[in-house]
Amino acid sequence: MSNIKYNLPYLLALAFTSAMGGLLFGYDWVVIGGAKPFYELFFDINHSPKLQGWAMSSALVGCILGAVTSGTFSDKYGRKIPMIWAAALFIISAFGSGYANDFYWFIIFRLIGGVGIGLASTLSPMYIAELAPAELRGRFVAINQLTIVIGILAAQIINFLIAEPVPLGISNQELAASWNGTIGWRWMFWAEMVPAIAFFVLMFVVPKSPRFLLKIGDLKAASRVLTKVGGEAYALQEVKNIKSTLQENNDRVHFKELNEPKIKPIVFLGVVLAIFQQWCGINVIFNYAEEIFSSAGYSVGDMLFNIVITGSVNLVFTLVAMKTVDKWGRKKLMLFGSGGLSIIYFVLGLSYFQGWTGLPILILVVVSIATYAMSLAPITWVVLSEIFPNRVRGLAMSLATFSLWVASFTLAFSFPILNSELGAYGTFWVYCVISIMGFVFIKMKLPETKGKTLEDIELEFLK
Repeated sequence: MSNIKYNLPYLLALAFTSAMGGLLFGYDWVVIGGAKPFYELFFDINHSPKLQGWAMSSALVGCILGAVTSGTFSDKYGRKIPMIWAAALFIISAFGSGYANDFYWFIIFRLIGGVGIGLASTLSPMYIAELAPAELRGRFVAINQLTIVIGILAAQIINFLIAEPVPLGISNQELAASWNGTIGWRWMFWAEMVPAIAFFVLMFVVPKSPRFLLKIGDLKAASRVLTKVGGEAYALQEVKNIKSTLQENNDRVHFKELNEPKIKPIVFLGVVLAIFQQWCGINVIFNYAEEIFSSAGYSVGDMLFNIVITGSVNLVFTLVAMKTVDKWGRKKLMLFGSGGLSIIYFVLGLSYFQGWTGLPILILVVVSIATYAMSLAPITWVVLSEIFPNRVRGLAMSLATFSLWVASFTLAFSFPILNSELGAYGTFWVYCVISIMGFVFIKMKLPETKGKTLEDIELEFLK
């Protein structure tokens, strides 16, 4: 297949359109970090670590619901239709989160947005993986992570631009009564409606996944999509490959099939990698930037600017990952990320323990984000989109993503508690130990999948 001339404009258009789910996932997930100093005062929860943790992590409960239902929905309706539902949920959540005047309704709308994240985070990479040719799949699935970090950076920049300068020494009462504390934080959420509406409209024009079309017996539509991707010869070969791994009957797939002796180890691998991507701890830097940078001696205004710096680094090194994922391979990058983070977290914890402030902390945070952005962040999604067999891919991917969001919820909810009990240094040392454990697991259990078709990977795993 190396001589095939692929229709890259067509592939890129479909990949970036479906990956808008990733952009909204990134924006919705991070916008709350910039709004945090202001909505906490508005809802009077700034003295309650548990309510602060619940406000920050409530969307992740919705993510869990979205992820656990995405497998059933995607196996029944395909990848496309549930992504349209996700777009609608993003629109509702963006409007409602900014409109809410009491904490109860704020949480409800955050939960709704979380369901959208859970659906999009499962289905966007899976759709791209099922569309992209084997030799391009790594960088194309990484487009989803690229749009996630673009969404993160967009949220960080918009938060920075919306927020008015905060004078040094301002009291909580003055901050709560300011434009930031009354209206500004609302516009941070409302800005998400623009890309959410665009995603909703554009998803109506993308085709269904060719692998899903073959699964439901629509050979003509699947061949048409694959022909547009790589021509008639490519379409014929891909149809043959896909059919070889699909059962002749199209009975509904049940979760009990994930417990079959040959399937169970693959599912276990995916679940552990998904959990590790969150428990390695990097995402607390985005969600709890205020605490991390204030502990390092930065003001609220400095904190918002530093968040933009971290988001920019995140974007640049995600582009590095897209360049290297199909050259270096998945396993090498995953080992680099887990090993690198374990070292950085140890030094970061030591920095807090020694009482260092300012630039050294910012540098360590930036290096940790760069390491994560070119390794664990995108490559985990690439691996998850590749390793599961065709027939159970929807359910297996939803279980892995469900596990990821459960891990993300426990991470976000536990950080304020760990930070208050262990201090910043103790918390980052906990993440150091987890990163070391992740390194050992990846070294022992993760095979290399670069350059292989999804069907080749399936046959290799199911030997």
